Amino acid sequence: MPNAGSPTLDQLRVFAAVCDSGSFSAAARSLNRAQSAVSYAVANLEEQLGLELFERGHRRPLLTEAGRAVLADARRVGRIVDELRARASGLTAGLEAEVGLVVDVMFPTAWLVSALEAFAQHFPTVSLRLRVEALGAVVQLVLERSCVLGISGPMGIRAEEVERRSLCHVALIPVCAPCHVLAQLPPPVPPGAFLEQTQLVLTDRSKFTEGQDFGVLSARSWRLGDLGAKLALLRAGLGWGNMPEDMVLEDLRDGRLVRLHSAAPPVPQFPLHLIHRADTPPGPAGKWLAEKFLAITAGER
Repeated sequence: MPNAGSPTLDQLRVFAAVCDSGSFSAAARSLNRAQSAVSYAVANLEEQLGLELFERGHRRPLLTEAGRAVLADARRVGRIVDELRARASGLTAGLEAEVGLVVDVMFPTAWLVSALEAFAQHFPTVSLRLRVEALGAVVQLVLERSCVLGISGPMGIRAEEVERRSLCHVALIPVCAPCHVLAQLPPPVPPGAFLEQTQLVLTDRSKFTEGQDFGVLSARSWRLGDLGAKLALLRAGLGWGNMPEDMVLEDLRDGRLVRLHSAAPPVPQFPLHLIHRADTPPGPAGKWLAEKFLAITAGER
């Protein structure tokens, strides 16, 4: 069996045009070429591949089984080349090839989805690399240059290392399962009762939160690095903990969790900031994304 040759991009585009338009003459008009040139390009493609792409003897071009397979490849190659050209055009204009973003788990998912959908539509040629982390891990990834932009909680960052802009505050509320001991007590729950029960605490292993506790009241605690795992354990009645209010609204409404009203002062709201290294500001696409986050959160205040 002879080896397949090297078809050109033009041959593949002409072949796809014939399939799309339904005839060689219509393809010639759409490509602004002579019909003989279109026929010649397709014949050369068949010779290069050693395949018959159209069934002979029909009034309109009908694809062979091999032709259908080649058409799928031709379309894919065309898309890749179009994306390459668009990306090159963006790079020439100063756009980044990629934006690295790390987001604190406390940031509301609906806002994140809204911003990323808009980014994908506005910058289709810019790759987005997303990380979702907790507490000091956000700061660490930005300082290590793994991500150019971050949405971080209050992590005690030195001002000379990063630039930050206030983004929003997330309301944290104490919750537990209806079967939990604390849920059986009449409100307000005395502070001492919290101390006696296991508290589920979000934590991470970064150097920025080493030895620090955030909103920890109980001497007995389980440390978790994942907010979803914390929620699952809360629903199972294995402890109590503070959760972002927007994340547990459905659980509270459907009775899977109950809100604990305490005689102690309420849990402070969790502030979130947009951050980037002071010596490495984001490029045009990253700046656009930062402004989008600011606009989305401002609209909800």
